[in-house]
Amino acid sequence: MKALFVKYKSVIRFLALFLGTYLLLSLLYNAYLHFGQSETWYPDPITHLVAKQTSMLTSGFGYQAEITPHPNEASMKLILNDRYLARIVEGCNALSVIALFAAFIVAFHQKWKPTLLYIFVGSVLIYCANLFRIVLLAIALYEYPQYEEVLHGVVFPAIIYGMVFLLWVLWVRRIPANKQQDEQIA
Repeated sequence: MKALFVKYKSVIRFLALFLGTYLLLSLLYNAYLHFGQSETWYPDPITHLVAKQTSMLTSGFGYQAEITPHPNEASMKLILNDRYLARIVEGCNALSVIALFAAFIVAFHQKWKPTLLYIFVGSVLIYCANLFRIVLLAIALYEYPQYEEVLHGVVFPAIIYGMVFLLWVLWVRRIPANKQQDEQIA
């Protein structure tokens, strides 16, 4: 049994770091959702901010955009040119995707300073990509409502997860070759 642990030490280390980090970030996110609710920042501060920024960016593309709290559920209604178009819910704020991204980066950490810097920069990029993804989705749904399922279910999730995957690949490629060889031998 000990030989198996020694042989797969790097795999076990990766899984422990990834799962531990993801569990910790998920617990912190759930605490944030539980304690972050307020009437001022409905449904929660980050989702509210994403909704406001989506409205402002969409207006920049020449559409009359506004957001209002949804009366029946914890979300913000996005209205384009006086047409209720979509709900911006807690899942639209990209925090759970950022947690997944960060857990993977921590699992492949090298030195803590570049790791934390990469997590910060990557998180900002994911957040910005998510904003533009929501704006483009809103405009596409307004212009092409018949493609709602493929746009919301396939195309636009591919944008955010594609961005995360690209950032992961860039991070893993930075690992020195001798470290990769050492982990493969172990």
